Amino acid sequence: MAQLIVRNLDDDVKERLQERARRHGRSTEEEVRSILRQAVLADLADDIPLGTRLVGRFSGVGLTAELLDLSDTGR
Repeated sequence: MAQLIVRNLDDDVKERLQERARRHGRSTEEEVRSILRQAVLADLADDIPLGTRLVGRFSGVGLTAELLDLSDTGR
């Protein structure tokens, strides 16, 4: 696994990270990993078309009814 050193971090940012970590019941280091992981995953989601994300989100829900095709209704 890689390591990352962050220099010149403002003291108030460090304190807020520590507070946030305490609220989530984890170490500051794990909190920072979580924040970075979420930021990177959010960027990845921006690269995936909305339709594909919706299919992934709702696949397996069990929709069995036919959907009305409105593409030729002039709307």
